[in-house]
Amino acid sequence: MEVRSGGRGGGKKRRRKKRLVVYQSCHAARRDSLKGHAARRDSLKGRATSNGTTPLGVAPHDSLKSLVVLLFFLAAVRLATPRSRAEKLLSKLPTPPLRLPVIGHLHLVGPLPHRSLRELARRHGPDVLLLRLGAVPTLVISSPRAAKAILRTHDNVFLSRPFSAVADVLFYGTTDVGFAPYGEYWRQARKVVTTHLLTVRKVRSGRAAREQEVRLALARVRDAAAARAAVDLSEIFSFFANDVVCQAVTGRLPREQGRNELFHDLLVTNNTELLGGFNLDEYFPSLARLNVVPAKAAKHRKRWDDLLDGLIDKHASKTVSGEHEEEDFIDVLLSVQQEYSLTRDNIKAILMDMFEAGTDTTSISLDFAMAQLIRNPKAMAKLQAEVRRCASRKGKHEIFTEDDLSTMSYLKAVMKEAMRLHPPASFMIPHSSMAECEVEGYTIPSGVRVLLNVWALGRDPACWESAEEFMPERFLEEAMDAASDLQGNDFRLLPFGSGRRMCPAVKFATATFEIILANLIYHFNWELPPGTTGVDMTETFGINVHRKERLRLVPCVAHGV
Repeated sequence: MEVRSGGRGGGKKRRRKKRLVVYQSCHAARRDSLKGHAARRDSLKGRATSNGTTPLGVAPHDSLKSLVVLLFFLAAVRLATPRSRAEKLLSKLPTPPLRLPVIGHLHLVGPLPHRSLRELARRHGPDVLLLRLGAVPTLVISSPRAAKAILRTHDNVFLSRPFSAVADVLFYGTTDVGFAPYGEYWRQARKVVTTHLLTVRKVRSGRAAREQEVRLALARVRDAAAARAAVDLSEIFSFFANDVVCQAVTGRLPREQGRNELFHDLLVTNNTELLGGFNLDEYFPSLARLNVVPAKAAKHRKRWDDLLDGLIDKHASKTVSGEHEEEDFIDVLLSVQQEYSLTRDNIKAILMDMFEAGTDTTSISLDFAMAQLIRNPKAMAKLQAEVRRCASRKGKHEIFTEDDLSTMSYLKAVMKEAMRLHPPASFMIPHSSMAECEVEGYTIPSGVRVLLNVWALGRDPACWESAEEFMPERFLEEAMDAASDLQGNDFRLLPFGSGRRMCPAVKFATATFEIILANLIYHFNWELPPGTTGVDMTETFGINVHRKERLRLVPCVAHGV
């Protein structure tokens, strides 16, 4: 057989040799090209200073033209991109013009959002205003008319809550009542709270405990009065509200074991470090993946776990042993656990809600009320005259009980006026639209976050006479606003909200507020400490808005009391 030299092996060698020649040719051409570019670049550098061009051979005005052309191109691309129906609807809403890339309108929020958003609404709203807060479109409601549309007319559309990574961790998958999204679980959890924990009968059954906490607070103030020393009323109110809630939720056990202060510290962390303010992960949902804030919330929740698990175990063992005491909230939740299919985590989430709703809100309202009374001596004198007149009729000498408070109309007016000017939560917990809905002539798409500015509603000059002034008289009988209540029926006055998402603890909170304020005003006269010119009303923003400075006053035991 004849063997050819040009077989398969020879063919491969010839092809490799051919590729090598081509590669060498290309490499040489590229080298020559680079030399040419370098020569031209050196030539351009030499001419740059003489003809006004840049080292790249482009005049500055040409660079500006290129940038303008690029921006027009990007804008054209954006306009040519089909927008979703939701975006088209949102584009019709009033909105501030100064929207920045990425952050949107967040730079307009400021350190006191309730104030800055009211001003934005006045300029660009006023009833509804769309803000692009980071990546989240947010509808701000600042008028009673628009609030009524959200909370009553279309209550079924705006019942849900937007997702919060912090609340999801802190409240065991948002299985509390306040932050839970709308659905069957929320309906059952709210039913537990309204029909078992915060009924009128249950609130009344706690009167003796509240009156005992009043006695303890008065004893502390008497010690300061005897020494002619200033007392920190902010602290008095905070621990009073905390202890009242602890007694209702967990019974006497926490006080006996010194755990009341631990509850107080946990709530401070909840409200100032975790739930307070505008959390960035809520407006940039992708940041939640970094797990920075949720990780901090998980660490904090572990402290709640340790405390609540121990209390639940104690109550469960008490039930098994057949011990009989006045039922507290933990007892009630354990008794209905099977009926409502509640897990232990569900119970802990609901208990945390009770602490959140009953502690900070009440103490902040009391602090602002007392601060306003000190700043308005005529109002203080009227309230003192009312409670002391009532005491003389009833022959009271120790403390007022809740039965004595029903006829004190000015006391109730002071409470309403304090909550009108200083609602503890300046914004309601955000709502979320579940379907398209028309509000004030605008169609709101599904999935929009809604913020109701309660602080702005209470100060709307179109709805209130002398809206910025402290005037309890406006709520007295025969006055223009006498019919206003705190039950969510007056959309100018919503410290507890309205509709099905309304706070169910109105009776509990008002009873706690009235009994301590009436007794402090009855037993003592109050003065500013020497050298103090007034009360600083500067605010600090969080999930609740409170005064920045402590309220320190000098008590003096009233004569004849």
